[in-house]
Amino acid sequence: MLSVYAAAGIPEIAPGDDLAAIIGDALDGLLSDGDILAVTSKIVSKAEGRILQAADREQAITDETVRVVASRAHKHGVTRIVENRLGMVAAAAGVDASNTAVGTVLLLPVDPDASARRLRLALEERFGIRLGVIVTDTLGRAWREGQTDVAIGGSGVRLIDDLRGTQDSQGRTLDVTIPAVGDEIAAAADLVKGKAGGLPVAVVRGLARLLDPDAPGARVLIRPAATDMFRQGTDEAWHEGYEAGVAATTAPTAFPEPVEGPTP
Repeated sequence: MLSVYAAAGIPEIAPGDDLAAIIGDALDGLLSDGDILAVTSKIVSKAEGRILQAADREQAITDETVRVVASRAHKHGVTRIVENRLGMVAAAAGVDASNTAVGTVLLLPVDPDASARRLRLALEERFGIRLGVIVTDTLGRAWREGQTDVAIGGSGVRLIDDLRGTQDSQGRTLDVTIPAVGDEIAAAADLVKGKAGGLPVAVVRGLARLLDPDAPGARVLIRPAATDMFRQGTDEAWHEGYEAGVAATTAPTAFPEPVEGPTP
């Protein structure tokens, strides 16, 4: 049976805090072998000192951007959808100005998979049990309204459950079914953590079958460019089309060689 509950008693996190010790104190006596912890990326970023003094959030977004996918102006400014340094496509490159002091912004952890691994190993050593750790963040979805939490880092747990080659209930072979269980766990945890409740950690119980100390991290959830059918955003598609049009109208016209007719 699957159960999810939020961990109470976690204080405001500051740079340099021992996050594993703080989470361990909050969950002392409450964890079981096979549990998965979903940890909000904000507290990981704060503990790792990823707080930036920024009068201008837009410059911080620019600095974290690898590729602009789309942008749209509105009455409050411009929304930018970009690829960031982690390979994620997200609004504002994941730069966050919520739940942080005025005049500062939070950047995502430098390596969320490594952050998850450090937490997992420290907590497993403290409690002597097997655990999985997922670092979560909030993303929008193409073609869908609203946002949901997803896994941006992970350790000790399979974040993709590859069912290809198995059979469905009717005996048919599954060819493309690969549930993104890391994102599903993150979304389930968000239901109990909330966005403003001061509950940044949730415990997910009942999915011990997904635990694997050698499992790759959350980068497996980022679709490679070679297989991404929607890689181009509106900005990129427009500029490519414009450049192709300019090239077509300025290219020299090729005329066929003249053909001699019959002699009169």
